[in-house]
Amino acid sequence: MSTPPPVPAPQNLRWLYLHGFASGPDSTKGVAVAKHYEAQGIHVERLNLRVPSMEQLRLSAMLDTVREAIGGAEDRAVLFGSSLGGLTAARVAEQDPRVCALVLLAPAFRVVDQLHRRMGDAAWKHWQTSGFIETDDFAEKRKVRIHSDFIPDAEAVDARTGGWPDVRVPTLIIHGSTDDTCNIEYSRQWARGRRHVRLVEVKDGHELTASLPRITAESDDFLRAWGTSPRSA
Repeated sequence: MSTPPPVPAPQNLRWLYLHGFASGPDSTKGVAVAKHYEAQGIHVERLNLRVPSMEQLRLSAMLDTVREAIGGAEDRAVLFGSSLGGLTAARVAEQDPRVCALVLLAPAFRVVDQLHRRMGDAAWKHWQTSGFIETDDFAEKRKVRIHSDFIPDAEAVDARTGGWPDVRVPTLIIHGSTDDTCNIEYSRQWARGRRHVRLVEVKDGHELTASLPRITAESDDFLRAWGTSPRSA
C-alpha cells in the first residue's frame, strides 16, 4: 500500500496518543511512542481518556475528548490508539475529516462482544444487574468499580456502520498473535479487503511491550509522508 501525501500544513498537524481501557496517559507504550517521536522533533500529546471519570467511563465521552483535542477546523491529526483507544481513534476518524492517518495497537474492535467473551456469561450478567464491575486500574495501581452504563453507551457507538468503523484514511494496525484480550481475528477481519489498511502481526500479547521497537519502526515507515524519519536500512 502506498501512503498518500498529507493534506495539512505541518504546523497544523497534531499527533495524539489514545490509551486503552483502565490505563492512562503515562502508559508504557504511550510514553515510549512520545519519547521516540520527541527525538524526531515531533510532539505526541498523550490524552487522558478516563472520562468523565474511570468509574463512569463512557466511550462517547472519549470520542468527544479526542475531537476537542484535535483543535480547530483547520487543524489535522495523526492518531495513535491502543486497545479501547484504538477503537476510539477509528470511530473518530470515520466521522471527523481532520484525522489523516491512524496507527492502531491491538484495537478493541467490537468492544462489547470482546468484553462479554472474555468475562463469560455469569460475570457479564453480574455487571449488568449489580451496576458495577471491579477491575484493575493499571494507571493508579488500585481496584476500580466501573459502572455498567459503559455497556449501552459503547453499544450505541459501536452500532454505527454495522458494528465496524468505516475508516477511509491510511491505517496501520499492529496486533499480537497471542493477544487474549482483544482477539487478533477481529483486526484480521476488519483489515481484509481494505487496501488502505496495513496489518502487521507480531508474536506478542495484548500489551505489546516486547514489540515496542517494531511498533516505532513500522510507524516511522508508515508515517513518512507526515514527517517521520524512516528506519535505517
